[in-house]
Amino acid sequence: MKQTVSFALGAILLLGTGSAGAEQNSYRVRYDASLFGLPIGRAVFETNFNGSSFAISGNFASAGIARLFDRTDGAVTVTGRIGQNSSQPQTYVLNYRSGDKRKRTTVTFSGGTVERTKNEPAPEKRGDDWVPVEKEHLSGVADPLSAALLPAADVASVCNRTMRVYDGEIRADLVLSPASAREAFGDMAVTCRAKFVPVAGYRKNHSSIKFLRDKARILVGFNRVEGRDLYSPAQATIATKVGTVHIRAKPI
Repeated sequence: MKQTVSFALGAILLLGTGSAGAEQNSYRVRYDASLFGLPIGRAVFETNFNGSSFAISGNFASAGIARLFDRTDGAVTVTGRIGQNSSQPQTYVLNYRSGDKRKRTTVTFSGGTVERTKNEPAPEKRGDDWVPVEKEHLSGVADPLSAALLPAADVASVCNRTMRVYDGEIRADLVLSPASAREAFGDMAVTCRAKFVPVAGYRKNHSSIKFLRDKARILVGFNRVEGRDLYSPAQATIATKVGTVHIRAKPI
């Protein structure tokens, strides 16, 4: 259960952008994650646009019975710009507490390349199966929130891309492809399949990583941000070893 809650909160971070209504430059969205119909996580994000610049701030926490297994609370802020083909972050700051452990991650970017990563406290010594993050892994990447803001001229081009994500520790790709009509969420503008591909910053033998890479079925629904050639996620289902996590956005 603890790994499932942690992954659900991580998935909420990836989805945490929402879609604005017409003429809006500032809006708030709540995301709720559930497993077997029971709440396990929630988050509230506020996004502000100023021309091509954006700023996102949010709070997230485990919820319901999940807090008995994994009491996690955190906050995240991101700044960046919307580029022609992808969103380009400038800063990403994540603070969270899980049980008695506290952690802060700060990542600064320039032109899609990571300039600096700082984790407090510093990561513990890694085992022999650790895949280290190298310099070549950190070019053309974005933090989890920025990566989910997808510039696209139309729905047909939303799913045909790879989201290159770096959260200060793990580097992973989410390879998007169009979902079938049977899989698609009925109330989303477009639904994509997402294949999780770990790149670096992970343990080769970690069971959850293996499951996500080899067996997990992930679907993400995107809606258009009104007035912009930009799409953001508003719904998802993610298979885990315990069961399927459902995540849904609601404007507030």
